[in-house]
Amino acid sequence: MTHRLEDVIALFDGLFQAPFGTRLVRGGDEPLYLPADDACPWHRVIFARGFYASALHEISHWCIAGARRRELEDYGYWYLPDGRDAAEQRNFEAVEVAPQALELLFSRACGLRFHVSVDNLGGEVEVDRDAFLARVEARAARYEREGLPARAAAFRAALEGVYQRGLAPAQAVEAGRRHLEAPARSRASQAC
Repeated sequence: MTHRLEDVIALFDGLFQAPFGTRLVRGGDEPLYLPADDACPWHRVIFARGFYASALHEISHWCIAGARRRELEDYGYWYLPDGRDAAEQRNFEAVEVAPQALELLFSRACGLRFHVSVDNLGGEVEVDRDAFLARVEARAARYEREGLPARAAAFRAALEGVYQRGLAPAQAVEAGRRHLEAPARSRASQAC
């Protein structure tokens, strides 16, 4: 199965460019989220070095970020590079469980192997990758039981459309859009 960056970009942009003013952008060495500004009218989810897995990971963060956080560079989160101590690593893993759980579900949707990231290669602290993976898998199972956030459900449906059902990207986007409309419909019915 071929995983083309053009397809994942088309799916993301097709789902989220118009309603959320957000585009997926191939970047350089480091991923970054940039809100719209005077130089660019779009919010940008920038993934690293043209890696498909990086795109899925950065999309996962965007799918979780609320409206206020989507107005802040990198959603207003801190990031410490390699070399974190034990407390810093625990904090990193605590904020990474949910996005990596979505990344796991996205990877499954498009038939890619998921690799958990503890992202502390140069640290002196020993990282328990298996324990973190177990937490990510448990969070993914919880998403499956309780439901994904609407944007994540829409994106997963679009990925499944292309990679499991053989739909063209435009058709998969339409399938995903139903997940964006469903919460609005259910809120409207509850208001009556």
